[in-house]
Amino acid sequence: MTHVEDELTSQPACWARAAAEAHRHGGALPAPGERVAIVGCGTSYFMAQSAAALREGAGQGETDAYAASEFPPGRAYDRVLALTRSGTTTEVLHLLAELKGRTRTTAITADPGTPVMTVADEVVVLDFADERSVVQTRFATTALTLLRAHLGLHTDTVVADARTALTAPLPEGLVECTQFTFLGRGWTVGLANEAGLKMREASLAWTEAYPAMEYRHGPISITTRGTATWMLGEAPDGLAEQVRRTGGLWVAGDLEPLAELVRAQRLAVAVAAARGLDPDRPRHLTRSVILAP
Repeated sequence: MTHVEDELTSQPACWARAAAEAHRHGGALPAPGERVAIVGCGTSYFMAQSAAALREGAGQGETDAYAASEFPPGRAYDRVLALTRSGTTTEVLHLLAELKGRTRTTAITADPGTPVMTVADEVVVLDFADERSVVQTRFATTALTLLRAHLGLHTDTVVADARTALTAPLPEGLVECTQFTFLGRGWTVGLANEAGLKMREASLAWTEAYPAMEYRHGPISITTRGTATWMLGEAPDGLAEQVRRTGGLWVAGDLEPLAELVRAQRLAVAVAAARGLDPDRPRHLTRSVILAP
């Protein structure tokens, strides 16, 4: 079993623990009414997108998501929340340093022995969800689960569905597809973006991701026999039928959307295996992006 497989299968247990411990970290996480920005890089940025949409949708306050390198320097926030598995990502550390003494900052990380521990005002450590793999799975989804629990949005259903996602067979013919499109709505747009990234990282697959309603505005033109369109969450009316008419494979997201992401992670590993690739050794990637000064 690869590191990626081992780590992605541990997600239900990690999510249950994060949800149970969320109350311990309440003082470090955004309070209702705060104007918040959530930042990250790569996978963490996509989790930030989902978390921001969930928080604002829950009426907890204005919440934006940015890639750490694209944070608007002139915009005022009550708190900036950074997601960083490694605690060493250059863009995140630079941003937190720039905000020191001006804006309250919190970091969620997996490694307590890294620079983020001192550069952020407050830190939440999810060391039980740390990973050996380059390709992120459980840390990112566990961090999102912590934030969902903090908002009162976590339920036992997502853990149960994640266990189902780990055992249910993937749709017939899916692994053999040559192109994959992931779709989301609202908070699941970030999940769709992350599903596409997992496919690119682990299996070098041609993947795209879009808000579901935007898919009709051009991207559907590439869908044909041998391609797949996967919906995370509830699909817009009529979209499944439109995809089927193209000859493409429609994959309905029947599970809770975060659990559906686990199925996409499994697909990435399965496609990598079918192509003779090692998902633990993704091309041109390292566990953390540390830029030269």
